[in-house]
Amino acid sequence: MKAYVLTAFAPDGSNLLDETFEAQTDDDAKKIGEQKLKDEGFEEHTHRCVAPDGRMILFHR
Repeated sequence: MKAYVLTAFAPDGSNLLDETFEAQTDDDAKKIGEQKLKDEGFEEHTHRCVAPDGRMILFHR
């Protein structure tokens, strides 16, 4: 399992969500991240999910 970081931002730039979670693959992490954003109501806010090697696997502005 690899650790991914999911972050969502308010319009003023402050963090709404800053969470680390584990997933087997980048595709799994993208699905988990999208679900977490939906559950918290942040899917329309600016957000990103970053892989352990620094690549963004999910981004919305």
